[in-house]
Amino acid sequence: MTTADQRSSQTPRPRSSQPWLHQRGEEVQQFGTVRQLPVGLSYDARMYSCQRLNQVLCDLRILHDMYKKHHWLMRGQTFYQLHLLMDKHAEEQTSLIDTVAERVQTLGGVAVGDPRHVAEITNIPRPPNGVEEVPAMLSRLLEAHETVLEEAHDAAARVQELGDDGTNDVLVSDVIRTNELQAWFVAEHLVDTPLVHT
Repeated sequence: MTTADQRSSQTPRPRSSQPWLHQRGEEVQQFGTVRQLPVGLSYDARMYSCQRLNQVLCDLRILHDMYKKHHWLMRGQTFYQLHLLMDKHAEEQTSLIDTVAERVQTLGGVAVGDPRHVAEITNIPRPPNGVEEVPAMLSRLLEAHETVLEEAHDAAARVQELGDDGTNDVLVSDVIRTNELQAWFVAEHLVDTPLVHT
């Protein structure tokens, strides 16, 4: 009996517009593993790159959420400017997050997805649940940027040694350059310079 005969002999499933709810499936790839894809890199190189990228990814996701929190909680005379800047930086972090996650997938890995998993892995300290003074919020952002940048610089150098030019490029061209620029913009708001001289 051919496959077509087998299909025709089976009872057809009744058609319905009802969604199949509460489905569960097997975990087909575990976090921390890489599958073989034809990308011209060794298993060890891909595994290492995915581990380093997932660390950066977790820190970027926390940084993004800090920007959103500070966007909502900003106050004082520079509220409007900082409110807009926080949102702009959060959007740029969203783009970086997607780029890094897709690089993990390109290498055959599993990008960290669940925010509870992110919280377990990140190197960025948890801020208070409430509202800090504006300079403290900005300082906290700068510390988070530095954490991201230190990790990205080290990871970029190491993956380059393993021949992973694509990951090196993502880390240098996207993560490092964007975070350096954002850190500069935030840091300048902490310079105590009067608007006019008396």
